[in-house]
Amino acid sequence: MDQLNQKTVSEAIAHRRSVRHYDPDRALDSSLVEQCLEQAHLAPTSSNMQLWEFYRVESSDIKSQIAAACFNQPAAKTAQQLVVVVVRKDLWKSRAKANVKYLQASFAAAENVDERRKKMALNYYQKLIPTLYGDFLGILGGLKFIGTQITGMFRPIYRQVRKSDMRVVAHKSAGLAAQNFMLSMAAYGMDTCPMEGFDSLRVKKALGLPRSAQINMVIGCGYRTEKGVYGNRFRVPFSEVYKAV
Repeated sequence: MDQLNQKTVSEAIAHRRSVRHYDPDRALDSSLVEQCLEQAHLAPTSSNMQLWEFYRVESSDIKSQIAAACFNQPAAKTAQQLVVVVVRKDLWKSRAKANVKYLQASFAAAENVDERRKKMALNYYQKLIPTLYGDFLGILGGLKFIGTQITGMFRPIYRQVRKSDMRVVAHKSAGLAAQNFMLSMAAYGMDTCPMEGFDSLRVKKALGLPRSAQINMVIGCGYRTEKGVYGNRFRVPFSEVYKAV
């Protein structure tokens, strides 16, 4: 990457706006967009499960299909490229195994291994993660929820254990990755617009995704035009949302 042109974090945050019209004559550097997606891949993720995938779309045919699924809103229709952030909660078993493999290799390479820490780390992915993510028609999640509510009467306990709760967890991690990507794009003067208005089934069909995959957001990418930003940024007073306790 060209370090000379890179904005600071604060500058990138200030530059980033939801841009809805992109310059048709300014093409994106696909390799640079891909590197920004590598930055997305470094985002924090719950239990390091990384239940995400990133689809960079520059094919005109697929881009048109996804733009139509986004109701042809300008941020999708005029984008030079689209990035689709996909949640793959259905891959939790393979991602847990990948963590176990990494941990085993790390412990094997270490000179002095804390056996207690090793056991706790491996049990986390071999026992706790299956307990949290495993479910059958929502039945196990309901039983786990009841159990945590009873246990929670006597001591602090993690309570978000239902299937719907784990879906939220996976989407939160994907959202953090999406923000990493958009700020990385802003750091190089490129623009984005995250979209939640779309027909998720049609987006999945355009990308050839299984029904178990979930669309977190579609992000339009390009360079803004003068009408790309709809007015000045508005935020409610910081004093209304900031609470020092």
